[in-house]
Amino acid sequence: MDHDMPGMGGMPPPSPPQDHMMVGMGLTHMTFFWSKNAEILFSGWPGTRTGMYVLALIIVFVVSLFVEWISNSNYFKDKMSNYNGLVKTFAHGLKIALAYLLMLAVMSFNVGVFIVVVAGHTFGYFLFGRRNNSENNACQA
Repeated sequence: MDHDMPGMGGMPPPSPPQDHMMVGMGLTHMTFFWSKNAEILFSGWPGTRTGMYVLALIIVFVVSLFVEWISNSNYFKDKMSNYNGLVKTFAHGLKIALAYLLMLAVMSFNVGVFIVVVAGHTFGYFLFGRRNNSENNACQA
């Protein structure tokens, strides 16, 4: 007589698909996906509303621009040289913290987030980094 009830011994419960990982009550993607239904950095954010997803993408884009500005800004290199390095150290710590937050945002595996991070860094370099590199090359000539 077979007394095995479904899910009570015998065979283990089915596992989630390999491109997902169980975290709490939901699934976390382990491969890139394209959807407005994503969680970026915080549980439940931006949620399932399209407007909140677009806002999240804008915020991520602006943060990546800001990281490029800090990385390539002469403000911290020249104007703050009169200070004892504390401001430069704070700026460096802020740059690293924001860069790690962007890395974690990309680790949501949402294609939209990946695209806006790359676009933000690229556009930030176009605005801030390219000028600094051309000034450095002119000084070396």
